[in-house]
Amino acid sequence: MVYSRWMRIIARKTLVDHWNKPGRGDSEQPLRAWFAEAESASWARPSDLKAQFLSASILRNGRAVFNIAGNKYRLVAWINYPYGVLYIRFIGTHAEYDRIDAQEI
Repeated sequence: MVYSRWMRIIARKTLVDHWNKPGRGDSEQPLRAWFAEAESASWARPSDLKAQFLSASILRNGRAVFNIAGNKYRLVAWINYPYGVLYIRFIGTHAEYDRIDAQEI
């Protein structure tokens, strides 16, 4: 059962903090575009997300990895599909992504 018609994204501040870091300003517009598209989505299951974001990687337990700014950055999210809530868990470069465990962060 889906309770929401759009995704509630927690927390936009994570994105703002990222693009305000020195050298990360190039991510502002791509992150704004991703946010707008994700916020208006109504994904009921991972396959719905994958249909909208073809380059996204679906991990287990509701995790997904999005490529941002031509794959310069990676965004890891945990998604509660039934409630329509997306929790931003990480945003960073590929090198930073390689140092984390996307399933655990």
